[in-house]
Amino acid sequence: MEKDISKILITEKEIQEKVKEMGKIISLDYKGKEVLLICVLRGSIMFTADLMRHITVPVIVDTIAVSSYGDQTKSSGVVRLLKDLDEDITNKHVLIVEDIVDSGLTLKYLRKVLQQRRPASIKVCTLLNKQERRVHDASPDYYGFIIPDEFVVGYGLDYDEHYRQLPFIGILDSKIYKD
Repeated sequence: MEKDISKILITEKEIQEKVKEMGKIISLDYKGKEVLLICVLRGSIMFTADLMRHITVPVIVDTIAVSSYGDQTKSSGVVRLLKDLDEDITNKHVLIVEDIVDSGLTLKYLRKVLQQRRPASIKVCTLLNKQERRVHDASPDYYGFIIPDEFVVGYGLDYDEHYRQLPFIGILDSKIYKD
């Protein structure tokens, strides 16, 4: 698997240091409040699990699944809700936890859908912020790393359901996928 990676962009150590730092900041921002983490499946599972270990305020966790990629490397332009929340988010402080924000399409969709459910607040936390590809006004409130417009895998991110288990973020060799 690692032979398919043309370059390690962010090491495991760098990820863990950044996640710890983000957890401290989020804990300060939500001091005295309970936060509902919404893990966007499947890519943000690892990030959510690590992040919540560093948040010191009370946490509830739920999951939601959406898709705008299918089996492609670029967004299809259509977001589909695959799995809805189990928790009622009315009057709760919601923190959407994403693996990556690139075009902003998925994030714009999620904010719109969740805002209709009347939470006390909605913020977004993402590990990776790919600003070069942003076409929708959907900037995250918290982000770990700004990355270039490359196709990345690892630490939960996949290509065709592979590479999620890699402990680092790497650039997938373009010979592996068809663009």
